[in-house]
Amino acid sequence: MLDKLETELKIRGFSKRTVDSYIFHNKKFLDFVTKDSKDVGENDAKRYIAHLMSNKKYRPSSINLALSSLKFFYNEILQNSAFNAVKAPKLEKKLPTVLTKEEVKKLLNSVENPKHKLLIEFMYSAGLRVSECVSLKIDDLDLNERIGKIKHGKGNKERYIILSHNLIQHLSDYMSAKKDNSPYIFSIKGVPITIRQAQKVVKESAKKAGIKKRVFCHALRSSFATHLLEAGTDIRVIQELLGHSNLSTTQIYTKVSTQQLKKVKSPLDTL
Repeated sequence: MLDKLETELKIRGFSKRTVDSYIFHNKKFLDFVTKDSKDVGENDAKRYIAHLMSNKKYRPSSINLALSSLKFFYNEILQNSAFNAVKAPKLEKKLPTVLTKEEVKKLLNSVENPKHKLLIEFMYSAGLRVSECVSLKIDDLDLNERIGKIKHGKGNKERYIILSHNLIQHLSDYMSAKKDNSPYIFSIKGVPITIRQAQKVVKESAKKAGIKKRVFCHALRSSFATHLLEAGTDIRVIQELLGHSNLSTTQIYTKVSTQQLKKVKSPLDTL
């Protein structure tokens, strides 16, 4: 039956990463209940989610992903309502990690490898997701117009991105020295680097730079959005550059803009 799940997900245009995730969670569930999928009931569904929460200590976001995977399979493929009675836990309302401009400079200055430095520059200067960055091809960019196109963003949406003057110069130098003929900008022996490899580059660079915050790839995207907001860029333009479907997703960056907060005068200072 999981073959049917995989086929349906591919027909609907889900990314490979989502397909793999949905299949993984469904396999884990069947291993837990030790039943055929057609025999699964509401009690099995509740026991499994309780197991993830109490025994596995999954975070709400991870539980919601597992629940989405399971609901898709049982509702859409098997027409089984077992998971409908399971309520998704409330997500933690955490503010995104944002680097200051000085921290971004320290991060970039700590990197000696030109490929690694360019990778970090792309994620920060264009607000790219790590999955988008490792999939980027040179043909996706128009260096003369200083724009690029993300062809397979989240939800399979296309969007335009901006390219900085400095990035274009560094990219040109990097491509001139690049030894393989891969169409991908970030490749090893003709194959694009993996998300995990990119994550390792950012993590190790932040450690080398001595940045105390927990720095990961998405923090560069968050910093891009926050720094644009602080520079006065319209939030709807930022929404388009990030590829957010809802403005409310972009508006979280209004809560982390310390520069905006610093402009507010405390009532104590007006006494």
